[in-house]
Amino acid sequence: MRCIALFILSALALAAPARAQPVEVDVELVLMVDVSRSMSPREMEIQRRGYADALRSDEVVDAIGSGLIGQVAVTFIEWAGAHSQNTIIDWRLLRTRADAEAFADDLRIGVGRALRRTSISGALAHGSASLAGNGYAGLRRVIDISGDGPNNTGPLVTDARDAVVGSGIVVNGLPLMTQEGTGSRWHLADLDLYYEACVIGGPGAFVIPVTDWDDFAGAVRRKLVLELVGRDPMIVPAQFEGYETPSYDCLAGEKMWRRSFGRDNFR
Repeated sequence: MRCIALFILSALALAAPARAQPVEVDVELVLMVDVSRSMSPREMEIQRRGYADALRSDEVVDAIGSGLIGQVAVTFIEWAGAHSQNTIIDWRLLRTRADAEAFADDLRIGVGRALRRTSISGALAHGSASLAGNGYAGLRRVIDISGDGPNNTGPLVTDARDAVVGSGIVVNGLPLMTQEGTGSRWHLADLDLYYEACVIGGPGAFVIPVTDWDDFAGAVRRKLVLELVGRDPMIVPAQFEGYETPSYDCLAGEKMWRRSFGRDNFR
Protein backbone atom coordinates (compact mmCIF):
# COMPACT_ATOMS: atom_id res chain seq x y z
CA MET A 1 0.00 0.00 0.00
CA ARG A 2 2.82 2.38 0.88
CA CYS A 3 4.43 1.79 -2.53
CA ILE A 4 1.11 2.44 -4.27
CA ALA A 5 0.65 5.70 -2.33
CA LEU A 6 4.15 6.85 -3.26
CA PHE A 7 3.50 5.94 -6.89
CA ILE A 8 0.27 7.97 -6.93
CA LEU A 9 1.94 10.99 -5.35
CA SER A 10 4.77 10.80 -7.88
CA ALA A 11 2.30 10.59 -10.75
CA LEU A 12 0.34 13.57 -9.46
CA ALA A 13 3.53 15.58 -9.14
CA LEU A 14 4.46 14.79 -12.75
CA ALA A 15 0.96 15.62 -13.96
CA ALA A 16 0.78 18.97 -12.12
CA PRO A 17 1.11 21.91 -14.52
CA ALA A 18 4.38 23.78 -14.26
CA ARG A 19 4.09 27.19 -12.66
CA ALA A 20 4.24 29.88 -15.33
CA GLN A 21 7.44 31.87 -15.32
CA PRO A 22 7.12 35.66 -15.14
CA VAL A 23 7.44 37.46 -18.45
CA GLU A 24 10.66 39.47 -18.60
CA VAL A 25 10.28 43.18 -19.39
CA ASP A 26 12.48 46.26 -19.27
CA VAL A 27 10.19 48.01 -16.78
CA GLU A 28 7.01 47.35 -14.83
CA LEU A 29 5.25 50.73 -14.74
CA VAL A 30 2.28 51.66 -12.56
CA LEU A 31 0.53 54.84 -13.69
CA MET A 32 -1.33 56.19 -10.62
CA VAL A 33 -3.60 59.10 -11.63
CA ASP A 34 -5.41 61.44 -9.21
CA VAL A 35 -9.22 61.62 -9.39
CA SER A 36 -9.80 63.16 -5.95
CA ARG A 37 -12.70 65.58 -5.36
CA SER A 38 -10.42 68.57 -6.01
CA MET A 39 -10.13 67.48 -9.65
CA SER A 40 -12.72 68.97 -12.00
CA PRO A 41 -14.40 66.78 -14.66
CA ARG A 42 -12.47 68.72 -17.31
CA GLU A 43 -9.17 67.99 -15.55
CA MET A 44 -9.94 64.29 -15.32
CA GLU A 45 -10.77 64.19 -19.02
CA ILE A 46 -7.54 66.07 -19.86
CA GLN A 47 -5.55 63.51 -17.86
CA ARG A 48 -7.01 60.53 -19.73
CA ARG A 49 -6.55 62.26 -23.08
CA GLY A 50 -3.01 63.34 -22.19
CA TYR A 51 -1.90 59.80 -21.37
CA ALA A 52 -3.63 58.43 -24.47
CA ASP A 53 -1.97 60.99 -26.74
CA ALA A 54 1.43 60.38 -25.15
CA LEU A 55 1.16 56.62 -25.69
CA ARG A 56 0.45 57.20 -29.38
CA SER A 57 3.46 59.49 -29.83
CA ASP A 58 6.52 58.38 -31.80
CA GLU A 59 8.76 59.21 -28.83
CA VAL A 60 6.93 56.87 -26.45
CA VAL A 61 6.49 54.09 -29.01
CA ASP A 62 10.22 54.23 -29.74
CA ALA A 63 10.98 54.18 -26.00
CA ILE A 64 8.85 51.06 -25.48
CA GLY A 65 11.03 49.01 -27.81
CA SER A 66 14.37 50.61 -27.02
CA GLY A 67 15.29 48.62 -23.92
CA LEU A 68 17.43 45.53 -23.51
CA ILE A 69 14.39 43.24 -23.72
CA GLY A 70 12.25 45.42 -26.00
CA GLN A 71 8.96 45.25 -24.12
CA VAL A 72 7.36 46.81 -21.04
CA ALA A 73 4.40 46.09 -18.73
CA VAL A 74 2.02 48.91 -17.80
CA THR A 75 -1.13 49.35 -15.72
CA PHE A 76 -3.31 52.48 -15.32
CA ILE A 77 -4.97 53.08 -11.92
CA GLU A 78 -7.02 56.05 -10.73
CA TRP A 79 -6.86 56.93 -7.03
CA ALA A 80 -8.31 59.25 -4.39
CA GLY A 81 -8.83 58.32 -0.70
CA ALA A 82 -7.04 55.68 1.35
CA HIS A 83 -9.24 52.86 0.02
CA SER A 84 -10.30 54.45 -3.27
CA GLN A 85 -8.29 53.00 -6.11
CA ASN A 86 -9.76 51.84 -9.41
CA THR A 87 -7.81 49.86 -12.00
CA ILE A 88 -8.83 51.26 -15.37
CA ILE A 89 -6.47 49.05 -17.41
CA ASP A 90 -4.91 46.02 -15.75
CA TRP A 91 -1.36 44.88 -16.45
CA ARG A 92 -0.68 44.74 -20.15
CA LEU A 93 2.39 43.93 -22.23
CA LEU A 94 3.42 46.70 -24.63
CA ARG A 95 5.85 45.84 -27.39
CA THR A 96 4.62 47.46 -30.60
CA ARG A 97 2.85 50.60 -31.78
CA ALA A 98 -0.36 48.57 -32.04
CA ASP A 99 -0.04 47.59 -28.37
CA ALA A 100 0.45 51.22 -27.31
CA GLU A 101 -2.45 52.45 -29.44
CA ALA A 102 -4.79 49.76 -28.10
CA PHE A 103 -3.89 50.83 -24.54
CA ALA A 104 -4.53 54.46 -25.51
CA ASP A 105 -7.89 53.60 -27.10
CA ASP A 106 -9.04 51.87 -23.92
CA LEU A 107 -8.11 54.93 -21.86
CA ARG A 108 -10.56 57.04 -23.85
CA ILE A 109 -13.54 54.83 -22.97
CA GLY A 110 -15.45 56.84 -20.36
CA VAL A 111 -14.18 58.95 -17.49
CA GLY A 112 -15.11 58.13 -13.91
CA ARG A 113 -16.39 60.48 -11.24
CA ALA A 114 -14.26 62.31 -8.70
CA LEU A 115 -13.83 60.60 -5.32
CA ARG A 116 -13.26 61.95 -1.82
CA ARG A 117 -9.97 62.78 -0.13
CA THR A 118 -6.32 62.50 -1.20
CA SER A 119 -4.26 59.58 0.02
CA ILE A 120 -0.91 59.46 -1.76
CA SER A 121 0.13 56.88 0.84
CA GLY A 122 -2.82 54.68 -0.09
CA ALA A 123 -1.98 55.06 -3.78
CA LEU A 124 1.63 54.05 -3.18
CA ALA A 125 0.63 51.00 -1.14
CA HIS A 126 -1.88 49.96 -3.80
CA GLY A 127 0.67 50.42 -6.57
CA SER A 128 3.19 48.31 -4.70
CA ALA A 129 0.63 45.54 -4.16
CA SER A 130 -0.27 45.66 -7.85
CA LEU A 131 3.38 45.07 -8.77
CA ALA A 132 3.57 41.99 -6.56
CA GLY A 133 2.68 38.83 -8.45
CA ASN A 134 1.61 40.62 -11.63
CA GLY A 135 3.19 37.98 -13.84
CA TYR A 136 6.08 40.17 -15.00
CA ALA A 137 9.73 40.43 -14.02
CA GLY A 138 11.10 43.86 -14.82
CA LEU A 139 14.67 45.09 -14.82
CA ARG A 140 13.10 48.12 -13.12
CA ARG A 141 9.86 48.67 -11.20
CA VAL A 142 8.35 52.16 -11.17
CA ILE A 143 5.30 53.83 -9.64
CA ASP A 144 4.45 57.07 -11.40
CA ILE A 145 2.06 59.14 -9.29
CA SER A 146 0.27 62.33 -10.30
CA GLY A 147 -1.78 64.53 -8.00
CA ASP A 148 -2.96 68.08 -7.33
CA GLY A 149 -2.55 68.15 -3.56
CA PRO A 150 -0.74 66.72 -0.54
CA ASN A 151 -1.64 63.58 1.39
CA ASN A 152 -4.50 64.27 3.82
CA THR A 153 -5.71 60.83 4.85
CA GLY A 154 -4.40 57.32 5.39
CA PRO A 155 -0.89 56.44 6.62
CA LEU A 156 1.83 59.07 6.59
CA VAL A 157 3.12 59.62 3.07
CA THR A 158 6.77 59.34 4.08
CA ASP A 159 6.18 55.98 5.76
CA ALA A 160 4.50 54.66 2.61
CA ARG A 161 7.18 56.10 0.34
CA ASP A 162 10.01 54.64 2.43
CA ALA A 163 8.39 51.19 2.46
CA VAL A 164 7.89 51.20 -1.31
CA VAL A 165 11.39 52.48 -2.08
CA GLY A 166 12.84 50.01 0.43
CA SER A 167 11.39 47.17 -1.63
CA GLY A 168 13.30 48.31 -4.71
CA ILE A 169 10.56 50.34 -6.42
CA VAL A 170 11.27 53.83 -7.82
CA VAL A 171 8.61 56.50 -7.25
CA ASN A 172 8.33 59.43 -9.68
CA GLY A 173 5.98 62.38 -9.38
CA LEU A 174 3.83 64.57 -11.61
CA PRO A 175 2.50 67.35 -9.34
CA LEU A 176 -0.46 69.17 -10.91
CA MET A 177 -0.18 72.84 -9.96
CA THR A 178 -2.85 74.34 -12.23
CA GLN A 179 -5.34 75.33 -9.47
CA GLU A 180 -8.35 74.85 -11.75
CA GLY A 181 -10.28 72.43 -9.57
CA THR A 182 -8.56 73.02 -6.23
CA GLY A 183 -10.11 75.23 -3.59
CA SER A 184 -7.76 77.78 -2.05
CA ARG A 185 -7.72 76.03 1.32
CA TRP A 186 -6.27 72.87 -0.27
CA HIS A 187 -3.74 74.60 -2.51
CA LEU A 188 0.00 74.18 -1.99
CA ALA A 189 1.86 76.78 -4.02
CA ASP A 190 5.03 74.67 -3.88
CA LEU A 191 3.48 71.24 -4.43
CA ASP A 192 6.50 70.33 -6.54
CA LEU A 193 8.75 70.73 -3.49
CA TYR A 194 6.33 68.65 -1.40
CA TYR A 195 6.53 65.86 -3.98
CA GLU A 196 10.30 66.12 -4.11
CA ALA A 197 10.72 65.95 -0.33
CA CYS A 198 7.85 63.68 0.69
CA VAL A 199 6.68 61.51 -2.23
CA ILE A 200 9.37 60.48 -4.71
CA GLY A 201 12.33 58.23 -4.04
CA GLY A 202 14.71 55.63 -5.38
CA PRO A 203 17.64 55.83 -7.80
CA GLY A 204 17.02 58.44 -10.50
CA ALA A 205 13.58 59.42 -9.21
CA PHE A 206 12.28 62.74 -10.50
CA VAL A 207 9.49 65.31 -10.44
CA ILE A 208 7.98 67.03 -13.49
CA PRO A 209 5.58 69.82 -12.39
CA VAL A 210 2.59 70.79 -14.54
CA THR A 211 1.59 74.45 -14.09
CA ASP A 212 -0.73 74.75 -17.11
CA TRP A 213 -3.06 72.10 -18.52
CA ASP A 214 -1.88 73.00 -22.02
CA ASP A 215 1.49 71.54 -20.99
CA PHE A 216 0.09 68.31 -19.56
CA ALA A 217 0.36 66.04 -22.61
CA GLY A 218 3.95 67.14 -23.24
CA ALA A 219 4.89 66.55 -19.61
CA VAL A 220 3.38 63.05 -19.67
CA ARG A 221 5.18 62.25 -22.91
CA ARG A 222 8.52 63.39 -21.51
CA LYS A 223 7.94 61.52 -18.26
CA LEU A 224 7.01 58.25 -19.98
CA VAL A 225 10.09 58.39 -22.20
CA LEU A 226 12.33 58.87 -19.14
CA GLU A 227 10.64 56.00 -17.30
CA LEU A 228 10.57 53.58 -20.21
CA VAL A 229 14.10 54.23 -21.44
CA GLY A 230 15.54 54.42 -17.93
CA ARG A 231 17.90 57.28 -18.66
CA ASP A 232 18.99 59.59 -15.90
CA PRO A 233 16.49 62.46 -15.87
CA MET A 234 17.63 66.06 -15.89
CA ILE A 235 14.74 67.28 -13.73
CA VAL A 236 14.91 67.37 -9.94
CA PRO A 237 16.76 64.10 -9.34
CA ALA A 238 15.82 62.64 -5.98
CA GLN A 239 18.99 60.80 -5.12
CA PHE A 240 22.59 61.20 -6.21
CA GLU A 241 25.88 61.69 -4.43
CA GLY A 242 25.94 64.98 -2.54
CA TYR A 243 22.25 65.71 -3.07
CA GLU A 244 20.16 66.80 -0.08
CA THR A 245 16.40 66.37 -0.05
CA PRO A 246 14.74 69.77 0.53
CA SER A 247 13.28 70.42 3.95
CA TYR A 248 9.49 70.32 3.91
CA ASP A 249 6.65 69.66 6.33
CA CYS A 250 5.33 66.35 5.01
CA LEU A 251 2.24 66.66 7.24
CA ALA A 252 1.13 69.80 5.37
CA GLY A 253 -1.97 68.11 3.94
CA GLU A 254 -3.04 66.57 7.23
CA LYS A 255 -2.66 69.94 8.93
CA MET A 256 -4.79 71.61 6.25
CA TRP A 257 -7.52 69.05 6.98
CA ARG A 258 -7.27 69.66 10.71
CA ARG A 259 -7.53 73.44 10.25
CA SER A 260 -10.59 73.03 8.04
CA PHE A 261 -12.46 70.43 10.07
CA GLY A 262 -11.02 70.76 13.56
CA ARG A 263 -9.79 67.20 13.93
CA ASP A 264 -6.75 65.08 13.17
CA ASN A 265 -6.89 62.51 10.46
CA PHE A 266 -3.44 60.99 10.28
CA ARG A 267 -4.85 57.50 9.72
